[in-house]
Amino acid sequence: MRILMISDVYFPRINGVSTSIQTFATEFSEQGHQITLIVPDYGPVAQQRSWALRKGTSVPVATPRTEHTDDESESFEIIRIAARYIPLDTEDRLLRMGRIRPLTPRLAAQDYDLVHIQTPFIAHYAGVKLARRLKIPVVESYHTFFEQYVDKYITWLPPSWLRLAARRVSTAQCRNLDALVVPSRAMQSVLEAYGVRTPTRVIPTGVKLEQFSQGDGGRFRRRYGIPTDRPVLIHIGRLAFEKNVDFLLRMLVRAKHTIPDVLLVIAGEGPARRRLEALGAELGLHEQLLFVGYLSRDGELEDCYRAGDGFIFASRTETQGLVLLEAMALGVPVVSTAVMGTQEVLEGGEGCLIAADDEADFAAKTVRLLSDSNLRARLGKRARAYAQTWSAKILADRMLAFYRTLVFR
Repeated sequence: MRILMISDVYFPRINGVSTSIQTFATEFSEQGHQITLIVPDYGPVAQQRSWALRKGTSVPVATPRTEHTDDESESFEIIRIAARYIPLDTEDRLLRMGRIRPLTPRLAAQDYDLVHIQTPFIAHYAGVKLARRLKIPVVESYHTFFEQYVDKYITWLPPSWLRLAARRVSTAQCRNLDALVVPSRAMQSVLEAYGVRTPTRVIPTGVKLEQFSQGDGGRFRRRYGIPTDRPVLIHIGRLAFEKNVDFLLRMLVRAKHTIPDVLLVIAGEGPARRRLEALGAELGLHEQLLFVGYLSRDGELEDCYRAGDGFIFASRTETQGLVLLEAMALGVPVVSTAVMGTQEVLEGGEGCLIAADDEADFAAKTVRLLSDSNLRARLGKRARAYAQTWSAKILADRMLAFYRTLVFR
């Protein structure tokens, strides 16, 4: 098949949507399908952003280019479109609609079978228009539970208004599609409650098991001067207000009473980092927190996971929670709440301890994990086995089968 994807987000912007797109597109292309991805151009200094953020230095603002294609070492075609900067958000961009429209004749010549939209911003409206012009089906992935996000960023309007607006926009957008893909049954239930009746299939993002099969935790510890016998917890993810990382810091205060030398390594960047650093200082966690910024997916990230005695997570808004599967694929046991999409990833308790959305219970399970090496070993072994059922190939095959029901109906 020939598949045209479009998104307002992709690498070097690091988040779950970028990872999901890359995972599926890579699997599709390796099976011989032709994939074209339309995404923002982040500028010529984009590849320096991760390094600069980690070092705390500034990056000059680049002038967006008009449009170019490059393979970026990917196995599929990427078309970068000039994009708008978003005020107060240095990480994200929005595609320019006027730069996409002229691509129509070129794209029509490729004879695509389907358009797959990945984000509900400019990409949604551009993707629907492209699909109608090309006379092919259009499907969209609903990656993000926006109703629970908007009031964290638009603070000058009542949260109830914002949640209502998010529901109405989501419902209207879904009606313009031929089909929807959601990463969890929980997200499907939310959309059904909105009144969405668009045909929907639950297809999570899989894990690249070959990538998350090895990592050198000792190397990571040496790099950051962490003693080999120090109890270490890992949290990896975007540091956004809705991710509930402040819950983990308050929980850590309780765990510290029993395990004074516990260390929480936090990998990632985002708008909540400064607040989290301030909260850590306020809670007296100077010696228990290590912020390491973004980590590359060429071994550095995998080393970070493996450096932990446990991976902890408490987001209430995840539509899936891919980082949980990455940790488990590397044999790192998990302590997490099970809310929204994470309850499906953690179904059955394989390789994890499921905690209540309560700081005391979460701390008790964290202390139990750190205090029992036999428990960690058992959970780590079961985690690896469980992660095998979430392989990227298995889930890519499910997505392709869904595509075929739309293309050949």
